[in-house]
Amino acid sequence: MKISRETLEPFEIGYDVTRIAPLEEMLFLDIETTGFTASSSYLYLIGCAYYSDDSWCTIQWMAENYTEEAQIIDAFFAFLKDYKYLIHFNGNQFDLPYLTQKCAQLGLDYSFDSYIGVDIYKRVSPCKLFLGLANCKQKTMEQFLGINRTDAFSGGELIGVYHDYVKSPSDFSLNSLLLHNEDDLKGMLQILPMLCYYDLFNNDLKVKKASASSYTDFHGILRQELILTLELPVALPKPVSAHANNCYFKGEGKTGSLRVPIFVEEMKYFYANYHDYYYLPDEDVALHKSVSSFVDLDHRVQATAATCYTRKSSKYLQMWSNEFEPIFRREYKSKDIFFELTDELKRDRAAFTKYANHVLAMIVTSY
Repeated sequence: MKISRETLEPFEIGYDVTRIAPLEEMLFLDIETTGFTASSSYLYLIGCAYYSDDSWCTIQWMAENYTEEAQIIDAFFAFLKDYKYLIHFNGNQFDLPYLTQKCAQLGLDYSFDSYIGVDIYKRVSPCKLFLGLANCKQKTMEQFLGINRTDAFSGGELIGVYHDYVKSPSDFSLNSLLLHNEDDLKGMLQILPMLCYYDLFNNDLKVKKASASSYTDFHGILRQELILTLELPVALPKPVSAHANNCYFKGEGKTGSLRVPIFVEEMKYFYANYHDYYYLPDEDVALHKSVSSFVDLDHRVQATAATCYTRKSSKYLQMWSNEFEPIFRREYKSKDIFFELTDELKRDRAAFTKYANHVLAMIVTSY
């Protein structure tokens, strides 16, 4: 078994890693195998990155032949016991299941049950379309952030390199295998700023300013919109913009903005207990029976769910779940729901902050 230890050259990560866990408690993991299935392939390298003495370091255990799988697994778990958080890239789908199956195959009594796993891929992948990524491979994220690296061999080509090394060891083969894994580990650290987008959607942003603006649309109709200036929970590594349902978001650094349509029209509030109401067709409104009994029988009918409403002309904001009360609709069966932009709400910064988070969540889930 070969053991390689390296201290990485200082580099800027661009992300507050302690947002994940305390530095001394986290270990980054990446494995190299000759195939995807543990029962029909070999595990030949386990690499880890960790923080020590103000530097990022790597340690790698490599099997010099096919019989040393158990040795590198033993060495890895002996090292892992000093850590609490295991950070990986798509490890939930490959690295951890593979290691678990390989332990069972070799009769080794190890598990990851006592460790907290953080899968970078799983956190970033929901933002893929929002960020305009073709896929969520590690190299794609590196390119998105402007990180360029040139591998002498691809992961698939390294399988042949390893088989050649087992037959005829050489420094060239050894260095190629170790370097590829080290670059993957360093790349994992370098793409940590991608977690800023995960943090953006999983931590509350704050509204610093709210204002209304008017504009003329393509049809020459005067429209109004709400403009929210935002303080983001983290500084974004690259500017991003997105839109859905005529709502527009832009973010750069720690500042963002939302533009949301204001609907100036008449809408309806529907009462739930329609059995207690009469509908007045001439007035096109429903009144509670306690106050509408004086109306002539010819001018009132029992209200139904669809006619039990009051109408109100005002300014409204759309929402996509019941975040604010009361709820207004254009018609009873309408799926679009709204709440009134009242004078009281205009002075409520907390309400605008709640609404901004609601709109941003709608935009990202629309992709």
